[in-house]
Amino acid sequence: MTVFNFGSINIDHFYRLPHLPGPGETLAATGYDRGLGGKGANQSVAAHRAGADVVHIGMVGPDGSGRRELNGFGVDVRFVGTEGRVTGHANVHVDAAGENMIVVLPGANHEQSLTLLKSALAEARPGDHFMLQGEANLGAEAAALAREAGCFVTYSAAPFKPARVAEMLPLCDLVAVNSVEAQQMAAHMGVTVDALPIANLLITDGAKGARWRGDEVIDQPAFAVEAVDTTGAGDCFIGTVIAALDQGAGRAEALRRGAGAAALQVTRPGTADAMPTADEVAAFLDGR
Repeated sequence: MTVFNFGSINIDHFYRLPHLPGPGETLAATGYDRGLGGKGANQSVAAHRAGADVVHIGMVGPDGSGRRELNGFGVDVRFVGTEGRVTGHANVHVDAAGENMIVVLPGANHEQSLTLLKSALAEARPGDHFMLQGEANLGAEAAALAREAGCFVTYSAAPFKPARVAEMLPLCDLVAVNSVEAQQMAAHMGVTVDALPIANLLITDGAKGARWRGDEVIDQPAFAVEAVDTTGAGDCFIGTVIAALDQGAGRAEALRRGAGAAALQVTRPGTADAMPTADEVAAFLDGR
């Protein structure tokens, strides 16, 4: 099976700080790194390192930055175009406790190609998985085309915009949100979280873990670790969960692998570079 991922590709600039800055405050960074990021790229790398065959669909700038890095991780980038004005990028500020503050320029992520999307999905087969997030345009069109191709469609509803998420619900098989977003979505639609009109809802809650709500409810506690950098932890979790499902794992086992991967990822600096391999996750979970 194959995981198709239609999503953002960024170049991340990481600044290590003694604390996150307040309004009007100037801080001297204690460190700097550059790497691949964006929710889409992060999820693709996480899914690939978890053992899935991953095809990424997206857009970068003419210099190909972001596409090269994604290809370097082993992800199929045949359907990543270079016709955008500039590759998206993010400035990520991380404090001594591992908390972060992020400023993003969408760039080419808002210049997606319907032609590339259709070409990629021409290779999809019923039962393949299709992931998308809120950082790229053409989300509704992408989900509809993936559904027509017989894919299981997973939507990570971030950045969270209630009206957009409400539009996406009928087009998706699984929606992933954090606990705050779940409450906001329910309030926007005038229902309780349990009454949201989606077949499967995956709610993450940081150190408390995650809950899958569908025809069954599965709770997965988080694994206690000492966090270095929480950037990309949710993407690591979702990418690993979808990779596990694509490989035939049950939902409970997929959530367990996702929790293990996220626990490892936050103990390392960076985003895509910090995603663990399937063997690392298996070793971490052994005996737990």
